[in-house]
Amino acid sequence: MNMIWRNSISCLRLGKVPHRYQSGYHPVAPLGSRILTDPAKVFEHNMWDHMQWSKEEEGAARKKVKENSAVQVPLEEQVKYEREASKYWDTFYKIHKNKFFKDRNWLLREFPEILPVVQKPEEKARESSWDLINTSATNCFSRIHCPTMPEEKNHYEKSSGSSEGQSKTESDFSNLDSEKHKKGPMKTGLFPGSNATFRILEVGCGAGNSVFPILNTLQNSPESFLYCCDFASGAVELIKSHSSYRAAQCFAFVHDVCDDGLPYPFPDGILDVILLVFVLSSIHPDRMQGVVNRLSKLLKPGGMLLFRDYGRYDKTQLRFKKGRCLSENFYVRGDGTRAYFFTKGEVHSMFCKASLDEKQNLVDRRLQVNRKKQVKMHRVWVQGKFQKPLHQTQNSSNMVSTLLSQD
Repeated sequence: MNMIWRNSISCLRLGKVPHRYQSGYHPVAPLGSRILTDPAKVFEHNMWDHMQWSKEEEGAARKKVKENSAVQVPLEEQVKYEREASKYWDTFYKIHKNKFFKDRNWLLREFPEILPVVQKPEEKARESSWDLINTSATNCFSRIHCPTMPEEKNHYEKSSGSSEGQSKTESDFSNLDSEKHKKGPMKTGLFPGSNATFRILEVGCGAGNSVFPILNTLQNSPESFLYCCDFASGAVELIKSHSSYRAAQCFAFVHDVCDDGLPYPFPDGILDVILLVFVLSSIHPDRMQGVVNRLSKLLKPGGMLLFRDYGRYDKTQLRFKKGRCLSENFYVRGDGTRAYFFTKGEVHSMFCKASLDEKQNLVDRRLQVNRKKQVKMHRVWVQGKFQKPLHQTQNSSNMVSTLLSQD
């Protein structure tokens, strides 16, 4: 199975986009693995894939949303939920720790792009050249615009220590102070994962339900490095105290993706993959585009942003009571955390405006069944894959030449 994933990824890197990555195509596994052909057997399994809604079901969903959106949360309370968003998520993780969400072991089946590609020597040389160009550009920019850039200091069992063989530099990075990180970007050339050849960022990592399945997979790929961030400091502490956390291959840090002026602990344009799973829905709709635009800058040409989140009329949206609606399709839960419900069109528009090419954009409709209570619930998610155009490499090279001539 790993060989199949790697072959698919190799095709993608070489510009040959197989059906799995094409917009609207439903992958064979796990999507589509269980189809309900006989309605009489609906309660034989807990979940059915690729469910087609009847006109009656869709009409009922529209009616329910119209009802629960009729009364909106007062504006002053909406401001409070926005201002104290990190506080509500911090409280969430203090209460639930790592017990609320299950590990996302499905990630690699849906997003094989997370795995690094075994490259040929000439491909590695080209990538190294790009890394050199990118670092040179950042250095030039730093000398021109930031002459006095300061150096950055930047739900599990408690770790007994760092991984064996971890260098002193990596150990120091794992203990960088997040408050000092807010003051300015890290000095170029020396940052967490600076020696890696394949870099992943998970945005909104929570307690690590994606982090540790990924780390377990990457443990035999020492050239890979995983960054993970969340604006809830309690969530980041849960990750760093986990027994499987390896500072030699992972850097967890506190970060508010809505703060466009807050630097990341690494330069722009170096990431191969960004994972944005059930995160964007918790952000105010007015700020989503800015977040996606900023994340796009972190990708290297050819890099992929992988997205999955709530879809319109998911059972979660239908269950909200009156008075919990903040704005159209945006709600607040009883614990103060928020959720937005996307359409495929909205997702397409948002990522394309960020200058990313759509490789996949589909609606995943499933029927979840409570066999004991004989209850049926529709689940709706939107999944997408968006790639930074390869032609931007040339633009970056031109930028480097311009900066060098000015230096």
